[in-house]
Amino acid sequence: MTEPTYDTSVVVIGGGQAGLSTAFYLRRLGLDPGNDFVVLDRGPGAGGAWQFRWEALRLGYAHRVNDLPGMDELGLSFDTADRHAPAKDIVADYYGRYEEHFGLQVVRPAEVTSVTPELDGLAVSFTLPGIDADDEPETKTVRAPVVVNATGTWGAPFVPYYPGMNTFAGRHLHTSEYRNAEEFRDQAVVVVGGGTSAIGFLMELEGVAKSLVWVSRRPIQFLDSQGLDVEAGASAVALQDAAAREGRALPSIVSTTGVPRSRRIQAGIDRGLLVAHPMFDKIEPTGVRWSNGSFRPADAIIWSTGFRPELRHLAPLKLREKEGGVVVGGGVSWRNPRVFFAGYGPTASTIGANRAGRTIARQVVATLSKLGA
Repeated sequence: MTEPTYDTSVVVIGGGQAGLSTAFYLRRLGLDPGNDFVVLDRGPGAGGAWQFRWEALRLGYAHRVNDLPGMDELGLSFDTADRHAPAKDIVADYYGRYEEHFGLQVVRPAEVTSVTPELDGLAVSFTLPGIDADDEPETKTVRAPVVVNATGTWGAPFVPYYPGMNTFAGRHLHTSEYRNAEEFRDQAVVVVGGGTSAIGFLMELEGVAKSLVWVSRRPIQFLDSQGLDVEAGASAVALQDAAAREGRALPSIVSTTGVPRSRRIQAGIDRGLLVAHPMFDKIEPTGVRWSNGSFRPADAIIWSTGFRPELRHLAPLKLREKEGGVVVGGGVSWRNPRVFFAGYGPTASTIGANRAGRTIARQVVATLSKLGA
C-alpha cells in the first residue's frame, strides 16, 4: 500500500486570535512553523478581523481583548495598551510582533477556497495574489492529515431580510463596512442591532448625523455592572456549546449576556441617546415604517446585526447539518475527526480562543500520533 504524501502535518486556516493561539501551542508541542504546520490567513496583514474594524473603535469600548498566550514574553499586554489609539492599529501591531517573535511564518494574503477530502487526508486549496498587480491570482493546494479551522465570522456578515429592502433609495451597510462617522454627516441614519457595535456607532454618529434612531429586534438588557459577570459569561458559553454539539445555528452572545452598563454607556442612556425602539415593519424608498404607521426618514441604514461562522470553504466536507450549524464537540468535528474548530461556538471570545488553542493543539498532536503522520 502506498503511503500518503503530505505537504505538511497541519494546516491552520485563519491568523486571528484563535489561529495564532493554536499555532503557539503547536509550536510549544514541538511542531516546526512553516514545515510541520502552516498558517494561512486571508488578511493583508496581521490583526485578524480587528484590522478591518472602524477607525473610532478603542480598546475598552467593546468586549475585552485578552492577551495571546506567551505575549508577556514580548512585554506586551492589551490591558496596558494605549486607549487613545485605534484598536485596529494596536491589535495589528501586537499580533504582527507576536508572529515575528515566535516565527509563526503566516502565509498571507491566502484566500482559502476549499477543503476537500482525500483518501488519507485533506487538501486545502487557496489563492495568492500574482506578483504584479495585473497578474491573475495564483492557486495552490497544500495537503495535510489534519486541518484546524480558525476563520471566525468577519467574512460572513448577517443582514436579516425585511420587506422593501430592495426599494430603499439610500445606503444599506453592515458593521463590516462601517469606517467612520464623517460618511454620514448631515444624514438621517437608522442603526439596527442590540449589541456593543450598534451602541458604538450611535455614540460616534451623535452630533454628526442629522438624525439618529436606534431599533432592535429584541429589548436591550442593560446590566447593572460595568463588565460581564462570570455567571453570565458561563451561561453564554454553555448555550454556545450546546448549539455547537447539536449542530444548530449559534446564538448571539449579547442576546444571552446583555450589555454591561459602563460609565460611557450610562451617560448615553441618561442623555436619551441610547433608547432602542422596536423593530420596524418594512422599509420604504425614503425610510422605515412601523406596524402602527409611524415613519422615520433615512438616508442610511446601518445593520449591526452580527455575523455567522465563515464555513463556505468547508462545503466539500459536507459537515453542515440541516439545523444550520456544524456538530462540534470539544473543538473537533463529529463528522470528520480530522477537522478541528478553534474560535467556534463556546471558544469564539478571545479568552475562549486562547484556551481552545491549547486543547486543540494537544488533540491535533494526539491525532497525528494515531495516524502515524
